[in-house]
Amino acid sequence: MERTEKNKIEQSEKNETEQTGKNKTELTKKSKMPGTEKVMVAMSGGVDSSVAASLLLEQGFELCGATLKLFENEDIGISDKERTCCSLTDVQDAKTVADKLGFRHYVFNFGLEFQRDVIRRFGEAYARGETPNPCIDCNRYIKFSKMIERALLLGYDKIATGHYARVEFDSESGRYLLKKAKDITKDQTYVLYPLTQNELSQTLFPLGGLLKSEIRELADARGLINARKPDSQDICFVKDGDYAGFIENVLKISSPEGNFVDGEGNVLGRHKGLIHYTIGQRRGLKLSFDNRKYVVKLDSKNNTVVLGENEELFHDSFYVGDLNFISIKTLKEPKSIKVKTRYKQPETEAMIYPAEDGHVFVKLEKPQRAITAGQAAVFYDGDNVVGGGTILG
Repeated sequence: MERTEKNKIEQSEKNETEQTGKNKTELTKKSKMPGTEKVMVAMSGGVDSSVAASLLLEQGFELCGATLKLFENEDIGISDKERTCCSLTDVQDAKTVADKLGFRHYVFNFGLEFQRDVIRRFGEAYARGETPNPCIDCNRYIKFSKMIERALLLGYDKIATGHYARVEFDSESGRYLLKKAKDITKDQTYVLYPLTQNELSQTLFPLGGLLKSEIRELADARGLINARKPDSQDICFVKDGDYAGFIENVLKISSPEGNFVDGEGNVLGRHKGLIHYTIGQRRGLKLSFDNRKYVVKLDSKNNTVVLGENEELFHDSFYVGDLNFISIKTLKEPKSIKVKTRYKQPETEAMIYPAEDGHVFVKLEKPQRAITAGQAAVFYDGDNVVGGGTILG
């Protein structure tokens, strides 16, 4: 990050912290009505979080809104007119909705943390030959933990977001459960699996029992300005999906050229850097073969891209690390579950087994294509998220 940008973020952090202290003093002067829970709603400027706030207000909660400022769009080559989060337009949309609904709105600057814990991790993972999911890291390191810290600091009891998921407390196990949303096409439990028991206990998901079409209708009925606003893209900080260009030009992470090889190590040609490839890729290799070749392995140790046949992309087992369990405290014995290894991928039957170093061994009932290091494997038991972790190479 250039020095001028760092100074700008640091100054913004200082100003925001000073303002938070003033706001906390103001809030502590106000008495809380008996039995009224105070909730801080994460407001992205989109329709989902706006309707979530509206529903909570109608249910009698005392609210404030909070938008997380994670980066300046122009500093990563994105104009405010393009679809992404964190633009000035998004902040203004969130504030406009908060004003309309009649509660206070804050903007919290977590630019330094986002650069370190999400963007930098994203680039370094690609350089290692992995394919990361930065939305999961954002939920793990920024959105929930930081929001809960600020909410408690300002005297609020819980936070709420516009995610499509549900939280329930199971009295039998004494654990909070993360459950799939009613609208299975919008379900976001895959990217929420890192949530801890403490975070789940202090989080509300008001949209979990609604369909996306119903959300739009509710927004229209309430006259919200973002009722028809398009949903933001999955990776908010990468322009046009050009991950490699972002890593090289913005993060300044180099990815040297190396060899394409086959399974026996025979050199097939030259690749332009590991960050340009992912498992299962066929297009963009710029090599000519008699039959189709796919990326079947990224070898960061030798800086090689291994090419092979489509059949070589199918595997029936893999290991998972960096685990977080939700419906169970830990995995002590083999368990039958269903697993997703990509966000939009259907679940598949599997068994999970405790393994060395705190890892989990996953044995699939049927081989799956392009299981990729760096992606998440999330385990389900019906509607419940058992837990999940990062697929190991």
